[in-house]
Amino acid sequence: MSDQQQWDGEFDPFADPEERRVLFAALDSFRLHEILESRLKDIYRQYRRTAHRNTTHRRRQAFYALPSEHWQMLSEPPFSILDHFNAVDDAIDVNAEIADAILAVGLKSFGLSAAPDKADPNQNWHDTATASDVNKAHSTIRQFYRDWSAEGQVERDVCYGPVLADLQKEFTTRREAGEEIRVLVPGSGLGRLVFDLCMAGYEAEGNEISYHQLVASDWVLNHIEEPMKHALHPFALHFSNLKTREQQLRSVAIPDTNPRTAYYEAVTTGTKVGSMSMSAADFVVLYKSVEQEASFDAVTTVFFIDTAPNIIRYIEAIRHCLKPNGVWINVGPLLWHFEDGHSQTTEKDGTDAGIGAPGNVELTQDEVLALVKKMGFEIEKHATNDQYCGYIQDRESMLQNLYRPGHWVARKRAE
Repeated sequence: MSDQQQWDGEFDPFADPEERRVLFAALDSFRLHEILESRLKDIYRQYRRTAHRNTTHRRRQAFYALPSEHWQMLSEPPFSILDHFNAVDDAIDVNAEIADAILAVGLKSFGLSAAPDKADPNQNWHDTATASDVNKAHSTIRQFYRDWSAEGQVERDVCYGPVLADLQKEFTTRREAGEEIRVLVPGSGLGRLVFDLCMAGYEAEGNEISYHQLVASDWVLNHIEEPMKHALHPFALHFSNLKTREQQLRSVAIPDTNPRTAYYEAVTTGTKVGSMSMSAADFVVLYKSVEQEASFDAVTTVFFIDTAPNIIRYIEAIRHCLKPNGVWINVGPLLWHFEDGHSQTTEKDGTDAGIGAPGNVELTQDEVLALVKKMGFEIEKHATNDQYCGYIQDRESMLQNLYRPGHWVARKRAE
């Protein structure tokens, strides 16, 4: 790990207008936004503005639409609903400080100005975010609860724990002999598994296509000054299935560890650690390239394979980049992200569109495993996890959305 995160692959997001638009929209979803409120002109981020508008502003409007005797009664103790709206606004502002920090890192990384020249298409990233982009920003902020808080360790143990255990069982002897073991993490998100693999002594490479996740992971991995510095209210925007108001406003501290400090302390004390890098690209396109053939000893997919419109393309890429007899470790459900059918239906100019290629299909777990075997792997381990796992789940909520992740290990057959 270096002070500046490595971005692998020949990749220029400004070269293609559509790629540039996606990047700008991601940055804009965290960005500064000027509004006039109560005669006070302030600078707000998109995150801050939309969270206030969609969470508390519309609820105040609905609250005052109640019969006056009703809203007046609910404004007083023990309910104090209006006071609670104010407290939620304060929590949103706290979360927005994280969005501000992420945006600052993103702008610096891509050489962009906070106040760009609107006449320059390579600089004018303002007002490009869609509602979907802003929702992704909100989701990214909440994901720090899962990946970078002490409270999220419960979810990480269920999902990342089996991966680390499988790798240790497979590679302990080779590592003790001094061999470097390369591990690929597609869909690496905020980079916690990549970091954990690095600290466990592996040469870990993360891959991520989402600019929201890439910029946020860069911030937490490379620009945090100290652990537990930033407060996060992960459930502040959710008003349903609450036992108490305090539950909604619960705060956690992130990150639970400072990645840079932890890495350098390990090196200083002689602990064997690996390395970490990140590629910003379409997984299918990059890892089916000639340069990536037989490059990795292991591929680990955690809550990832169901992001595929066509899982055959994922399996082809994994098989291509794995060394002969390399292992593929998978943990996760099958919540097919394209089940609504909103995938591309036509090819784009004859090039490999990767995950954006036409068509989509949803398979059962049995069918996925049969496909894995058909495409050059041997299934050496398969189990449905006995531990239930949430995904950024409030464990105090009256509604529990839980997974029983599938867990299997497949070995690439030597040709």
